[in-house]
Amino acid sequence: MEERFADIGATAGVMRTFFVHPRRHGPFPALILYMDFWGVREELYDIARWTAAVGYCCAVPDLYYRQGAVHNDIRDRDGRMVSLNRLDEAARARVLAPLQKLSDAEAMDDTRAVLGFLAGDKAVRAGAKGCFGYCLGGRLAMRTAGSFPGEIRAGASMHGSRLVTDGDRSPHLLAGKIQGEFYCGFAEHDPYTPADTPARIAAAMTSSAAAYSYEIHAGTEHGYALPNRDIHDKAATLRDWETILAMFRRQL
Repeated sequence: MEERFADIGATAGVMRTFFVHPRRHGPFPALILYMDFWGVREELYDIARWTAAVGYCCAVPDLYYRQGAVHNDIRDRDGRMVSLNRLDEAARARVLAPLQKLSDAEAMDDTRAVLGFLAGDKAVRAGAKGCFGYCLGGRLAMRTAGSFPGEIRAGASMHGSRLVTDGDRSPHLLAGKIQGEFYCGFAEHDPYTPADTPARIAAAMTSSAAAYSYEIHAGTEHGYALPNRDIHDKAATLRDWETILAMFRRQL
């Protein structure tokens, strides 16, 4: 594989973005991987490398670039990243602080810049693209699919946060604009996702031309799909990827 960091000119400055793709037989369909609230790190770059290994270009933008270098990394005695709800109040406030300064609207402006970068890279095949993400990134993947339907044909959210709100800018209200396919993986136990979220998204997606599927993984917690997390669930994660990779093959 070939990988590098690209400095993408975005509306608020230079956004450092990890970019990886196979070495030969390109160009390849492009994916955007959206970070969770912890921010970019090697764990996410490894996931991008896995997608490259099966034939995709994958970009991982640092959406915290407006705040400088943000590195949140709190580990347990086994070297696994500690989940938010297992942190004390002070640590929780500290790691959440960068998230409070990032708006979904800013992330969509940044997405436009990433799409422009992908359009100009010779490793990227023109046409349909995909996106996926975790927690915050799951929400942004849904927003991207609804905001850029002419380019995004496959999207996935794993334990996405605040996918449904009571406001008029709720991500699920973009359902009618989504094209291609969209998938959501939900944790059974998720304090950041109300229990009625899967049903409300499914209802909203009936107005969409896109195929929609979701799965609620029994016994899992928020963060289950991230491989270095203390509550990682391998079986649930592999089930997500079985569905997502099949979707990418169909749509991209």
